[in-house]
Amino acid sequence: MIKFLLKGVLRDKNKSLLPIFVVTLGVFLTVLFHSWMTGILEQSIEFNAQFSTGHVKVVTNAYFENKDQKPNDLALINVEEIKKKLKNDYPEMVWAERILFGGLIDAPDEKGETKAQGPAAGFGIDMLSEGSKEIDRFNLEKSLKTGSLPNKRNEILISHDFFQKLGIKLGDPVTLISSTMYGGMAFYNFTVAGTVEFGSAAMDRGSIIADIQDVRQALNMEDATGELLGFFKNDYFDQEKADRIIADFNSKYNDPEDEFSPLMVSLRDQSNMAMFVDFADAMGGVISAIFIIAMSLVLWNAGLLGGLRRYGEFGVRLAIGEEKNHLYKTLIYESLIVGIIGSVIGSVAGIGLSVYLENHGFDTSGMMKDATIMMPTVFKAKVTTASYYLGFIPGVLSTTIGSMLAGIGIYKRQTAQLFKQLET
Repeated sequence: MIKFLLKGVLRDKNKSLLPIFVVTLGVFLTVLFHSWMTGILEQSIEFNAQFSTGHVKVVTNAYFENKDQKPNDLALINVEEIKKKLKNDYPEMVWAERILFGGLIDAPDEKGETKAQGPAAGFGIDMLSEGSKEIDRFNLEKSLKTGSLPNKRNEILISHDFFQKLGIKLGDPVTLISSTMYGGMAFYNFTVAGTVEFGSAAMDRGSIIADIQDVRQALNMEDATGELLGFFKNDYFDQEKADRIIADFNSKYNDPEDEFSPLMVSLRDQSNMAMFVDFADAMGGVISAIFIIAMSLVLWNAGLLGGLRRYGEFGVRLAIGEEKNHLYKTLIYESLIVGIIGSVIGSVAGIGLSVYLENHGFDTSGMMKDATIMMPTVFKAKVTTASYYLGFIPGVLSTTIGSMLAGIGIYKRQTAQLFKQLET
């Protein structure tokens, strides 16, 4: 009977085309919306990870206890050896060294005397090594306001507002006055290559970005780094994998009694990110659930109306002797077939577009010309396991329930009324 009903659904386009189209559209929107919202919520986590926390981070015990101060006197040493161990033990991750520092920027005049000074918060990142992704993680190319990115040693980027307050020009020299890793005074000359706009008042007030090798030389931090950030190669945070890696690393290399012993921590253990990650997970589920319920009601009504419109057909079939139970079962089977066909087509289309948006994203830079490194300009979807089956909930279940409710009217039809309807 199923084969017979399937042929009927496929051949009778007047009866099946509209219901299949409605189900397909509903399932397509459900899958696309779920993938889109999942991607956006995860991107908000990823931008924090790329800019500050990493998916995991390796620091010393003492550095982590005083993490808000970013104390470089408690930095990791023998970094190259630690990186080799990390790359061998955890090949699924990539690692980036960073040094966060503070100091005073001195801008000299033509005579070499101080023209202007200002406090600066500095970032030492790998901008010159081949294959480094730090420029992309900081979104520096799109955040560049004037000038160019550093392409050789001793060049820096400076926040645009800070640049204007100092009254300097591109190519001018500036001097960093800070303290070394060992507490001594540090003086180091840089050349201003370009300016960036962060979009954050606190950072635009006075920030500089330099290559990490220059910062090491300036602060006497050879083979040392303040933080060693780890990122999963697929660019998405995975809590279970991160916990497994952290437990393994700390069991091998961390000594709680040694303040300079390397310690690995998760994204969740930094900057109150645990609450944010949990909130994002909860909101993603709630938003998807609300949309699924809304689409379920739409498809429920579609199935209900589809069944009601066929009461004339049901009357004819009852009049020629078809049993009510058989008629009701065929209605349900037809709804299941329509729901499955529409759900498959809608899911394939929704996942296909979601995969495209996951790989290419939707570029909003034209609508957000003042976008900064703290804000994504390309929004991407994220295809998850749920994307493959969520569409079947409204597509099959709701459509079938709607038809079942409409089919109840079959049992209320009277033969006398059928003949009157047929005569009219």
